[in-house]
Amino acid sequence: MTTPEAPAAPVIRPALPADVRTIRDLVEPLSQERILRPYEMVGYFEAVQEFLVATDRAAATGDAVVGCGALHVMWDDLAEVRTLAVHRDWRGRRVGHALLEALIERAGALGLRRVFCLTFEVDFFAAHGFREIDGTPVTHEVYAELLRSYDEGVAEFLDLARVKPNTLGNSRMLLEL
Repeated sequence: MTTPEAPAAPVIRPALPADVRTIRDLVEPLSQERILRPYEMVGYFEAVQEFLVATDRAAATGDAVVGCGALHVMWDDLAEVRTLAVHRDWRGRRVGHALLEALIERAGALGLRRVFCLTFEVDFFAAHGFREIDGTPVTHEVYAELLRSYDEGVAEFLDLARVKPNTLGNSRMLLEL
């Protein structure tokens, strides 16, 4: 009797501009469910350097993107995990965990001390050491500087009234590295 072979683990790598359309396609259903914040296509291209992707090397295409996640630096000691998404067929195979671990590793390599997320998936992030917090974990001076950002994700981080409908029901979580 032969044992079925376990599916190969995905390979995590930096996203390329050629991956942007697939990233958008991964995020689209989740943004329609109001789980993730959607971006315009130009936003994905502008942020491509922030993204990591998980790929299935066994796919017929040789490098099919099956998951993505981004790390957005917000201040000298703080970044946000954004846009963590896994293709429906790959859920439950630890792809999200591998992506999050790689994003946390990237934060450490950048010398950051804290990683923030705004999420519905509290248990998932808690399993990686994140804890729920109240408010915005920055000083008043940093808050004032961040108010100058045009980034909608920063507005969500700051919990500004104009983005409240996007964040209803989400938990604010922080990881200290």
